[in-house]
Amino acid sequence: MRQLCFAAAETPQGFQDLWSWSLPRLRKEFGWPASVLSSFDRYRASHGLAPCIEVPIDVLLPCDPSWPACFEKLERPPLSIQWHGRRGLLPLLSSQQAVAVVGTRRPSSHGLRMADKLGRALAQAHWPVVSGLAEGIDAVAHRACLRAGGSPVAVLGTPLQRVYPTEHRSLQKEVGQVGLLMTELRDSERVTRSSFALRNRLLVAVTKAVVVVECPENSGALRSASMARSLGIPVWVVPGDALRASSQGSNALLQSGALPLNNTQDLIHQLGAGPCICSVEDGDSFALKSERPLIPNPVQTHLLKLVDDDFSFDEMVQALQFNPERVAAELLKLELQGLVVAQPGLRWRSL
Repeated sequence: MRQLCFAAAETPQGFQDLWSWSLPRLRKEFGWPASVLSSFDRYRASHGLAPCIEVPIDVLLPCDPSWPACFEKLERPPLSIQWHGRRGLLPLLSSQQAVAVVGTRRPSSHGLRMADKLGRALAQAHWPVVSGLAEGIDAVAHRACLRAGGSPVAVLGTPLQRVYPTEHRSLQKEVGQVGLLMTELRDSERVTRSSFALRNRLLVAVTKAVVVVECPENSGALRSASMARSLGIPVWVVPGDALRASSQGSNALLQSGALPLNNTQDLIHQLGAGPCICSVEDGDSFALKSERPLIPNPVQTHLLKLVDDDFSFDEMVQALQFNPERVAAELLKLELQGLVVAQPGLRWRSL
């Protein structure tokens, strides 16, 4: 496809000229084998000398001005891209003005909290958040980005019309409405296990930085990190519990030179302001803002910090020096405000 695009750019009428080339010239120019030439000749004969072939509006080809230029750095660039959502995000992806957040499908509570904080912090700093819409870290980062009014970008391992896992149907729909969905798989293509591994190269290629929140050994997130390094893209890693299998892969990345991410603000400070500030697409402003209301109650403010630090209920009681009934009442208020959600083991997670 790249050869065709380059050749078309050098002819007066582009692809129309290439369509009329003789088979010997096509063989000489592109080195196509006899089987490809035969298939092309039959296809050309069935469409005539002046075909009217329209590319669907939700399909990008390498010759399209909106085609992400960063894909050309890949050893195996996609032949086409199917997309749905805000077209205005495509130029940002082409210039790698986005941040990927990846990790395991089975994260710890610490991993969930960090993915949530990252998705929210990046959205508030006006950075598109890229992930794969998988279970675990991916989904949490996307949901946090959405709640903060951000721009989520999901690179799928399935065609656009399919949802995997099926539980993410509403999440995928919301990402497509507010942000962008993209895949290299056409609607008719079969999904295999390798489809999800292959999509990681596209996910990484459009980003300025890759953040690995938590992952075990042999995780797809490790392949994403390896791909990022090969493309010269910085890899940040959240240090994990050395005793948890779900952190073994991500901790190994730290030993091999990845940047440690102990605080989300360290990443934001390094990245600077994102590209979505005061951006406007089709007349609709999508400047980002946090949905978290101001909380005048100092007790609730302190509670939110304890929740983010993964304190248990008993530890909160001890830290605040209040009776359990008072702490439970304040936590209930935070739940009703949509600021925290209860977790097993008398713990809470901030939203």
